[in-house]
Amino acid sequence: MSYRTIAVVGAGFSGSLLAAQIARRSAKARVLLIERSGVFGRGLAYGTTCPAHLLNVRSGRMSAFPDDPGHFVDWLKANRPEFADPQGFAPRMIYGDYVQAILAAAGDGVERITGEVVRVEPTTAGVSLLLADGTALEADYAVLAIGNPPPDDAGGKGLGDSERYFADPWAPGQLDRVGERDDVLLLGAGLTMIDVVLALVEQGWKGRALALSRRGLLPRPHDPVQAVTVARQPEASDLLGMMREVRTRMREVGWAEAMDEIRPFNQLAWRSATEAERGRFLRHLRPWWDVHRHRTASEVGQRISDLVDKARLRVAAGRILMVEPVDDGLMIEWRPRGEARARNETFGWMVNCTGPLSDLARSKDRLLSAMFEDGVARVDGASLGLDVEPDCRVQDRDGDPHSRLFAMGPPTKSAFWEVVAVPEIRVQAKEIAERVLD
Repeated sequence: MSYRTIAVVGAGFSGSLLAAQIARRSAKARVLLIERSGVFGRGLAYGTTCPAHLLNVRSGRMSAFPDDPGHFVDWLKANRPEFADPQGFAPRMIYGDYVQAILAAAGDGVERITGEVVRVEPTTAGVSLLLADGTALEADYAVLAIGNPPPDDAGGKGLGDSERYFADPWAPGQLDRVGERDDVLLLGAGLTMIDVVLALVEQGWKGRALALSRRGLLPRPHDPVQAVTVARQPEASDLLGMMREVRTRMREVGWAEAMDEIRPFNQLAWRSATEAERGRFLRHLRPWWDVHRHRTASEVGQRISDLVDKARLRVAAGRILMVEPVDDGLMIEWRPRGEARARNETFGWMVNCTGPLSDLARSKDRLLSAMFEDGVARVDGASLGLDVEPDCRVQDRDGDPHSRLFAMGPPTKSAFWEVVAVPEIRVQAKEIAERVLD
């Protein structure tokens, strides 16, 4: 029997789902699933051990398979019936169990390899991959499912290795060092900030925190009583026209329903937009889009609101001017947005909650650095991710697509924009599986 070998780099949700999709479709496919952490089927989002970290999408919409919409809820009924409400928001660590179960069901068709891919080289016959330990692998196709890059550390103000500054909030044991009554400065006010606050509260923290970002915008929570929204195709055919139409629609039905109505058409609008339109959207609309589009679970929103009401969490717009280490903490000089006068406050800890690095050109990842240096890949014009074709083939330095090298998930934001959540990634996984097996 002649087998087709597909190497999948990264075994978080994207890579694990792709491996399972390929194994489901062909007994003649051999998947090499390569993961440097040694943990398969979880990734950063679903690798959390904090029960307060909930899915941001209702369970009824979180099936891993677009052709079986009830798959996740059915799995919950059989394995974790206490979370089987399709309108509920299950813990993310439970969803990680679900992904691992899907991967386990793929059986011998998926070979798990623990290692770090540091170089990929497309050839006429396939793709060669080099691991950090010197191991060389050959495949007919390779797919980069490397997820989001690590957090952007630009806001650290030169703190470097200061023990009071957490450049990566998810580094093992970091948050454990925060004392029960310590005050904390959180750089950023998005979903990462909310995760950090919830993790601190779960471990018994009773201090106060300031979440500081350029605009001071908090992600909106889901409406707990919102009915299932029916898709509604916008009349406008251009990206900015669609945004104007959405604003009008918000006044008619509310922002949550208006945003959900257009979700199936977001990728199409982005792909048809000119570079200038995309630039205007990113400069002027992106912050408001993000907080309305990427929502929190209803109960998470309530917990954050309670912390704000109790003055344990402040959310402010502003920027840091100076950070100075002092006894048992950091003295922060910052200026509120729209004010001329700066403020000085002292915190026990400062946590980088700015979220994933937004400019891949600045990434320190060994594989991406090698790909850019070798001309195997390039960053898109808006620095959102890799330049890829509509079918997810990676473009080289000159803009020519490789025939056997693909990317999926967050690194393909440049082409699709909406490709960081399960409902979009599962479709992408299905389509790429079909392409590499065709």
